[in-house]
Amino acid sequence: MSMLDLFWIFFIISALQPVLQQRLLEAMRTRKIAQIEKERGSRVILLVHRQETMRLLGFPVMRYIDVNDSEAVLRAIQMTDRDVPLDLVLHTPGGLVLAALQIARAIKAHPAKCTVFVPHYAMSGGTLIALAADEIVMCEHSVLGPVDPQLGQLPAASVLKVLERKRPEDIDDQTMILADVAEKAMRQLREAVEELLSGRLPAERAREVAALLSQGTWTHDYPITPKQARDLGLPISTAMPDSVLELMSLYPQPVRAQAGVEFIPVPRQGSGQGRPAGARAQSSAL
Repeated sequence: MSMLDLFWIFFIISALQPVLQQRLLEAMRTRKIAQIEKERGSRVILLVHRQETMRLLGFPVMRYIDVNDSEAVLRAIQMTDRDVPLDLVLHTPGGLVLAALQIARAIKAHPAKCTVFVPHYAMSGGTLIALAADEIVMCEHSVLGPVDPQLGQLPAASVLKVLERKRPEDIDDQTMILADVAEKAMRQLREAVEELLSGRLPAERAREVAALLSQGTWTHDYPITPKQARDLGLPISTAMPDSVLELMSLYPQPVRAQAGVEFIPVPRQGSGQGRPAGARAQSSAL
């Protein structure tokens, strides 16, 4: 065998390695989902938007909630009997209001219990979906987020501030049109949140929460903790099953040359005697 033959064998193996790894990962995910469904007697649906690698070249691709996601989730719900509970695992920065609202309404309309699991974060459109669930299960440090509409890169609430702070003759036509769209978007989203919360909160409280989440009270990336969400009246639980966290571990970020976080991935139990001998206090800095 010549050096050229060895080179081509190495090249083919290197090219196929990402594909084989992805197929193995997908098989592990399928087995884990089947295990959870058997344990809970439910339909498990994942809406996970981590960076995924392309199948052949391994380039990272960031995804958001889109109409393809809504079509797939709606199809999964349609294939589920009315008396079978739904378990939806959410890990997403958000996405299109249209797609998120379609999913949320389908969840609310399902007769059996619907549980949303948020292992890490479900922001914006992810929170909109979570509001439709009968129960939202979060980890101690998981977060939700506001659902105020964004017009491109601009928060709708901030666009409307222009009308309050400038005279009409000092505002250009494009900004006036954008403000009109922003007003409609905020009203529509507030009404949608009220609809999702109806039957789970008193009408007056549902209006208050809808306004708080959709009218630009906070910045769009503001983290809403389990305690804050519970104070709003949302059905929050922090009893996150280990099986859901194990499933999330099968959705890794693309491997970089050097990881930003490193640890030995095995459980550690304390000795019950405080700090181990020889341990030193560590300082931290931001």
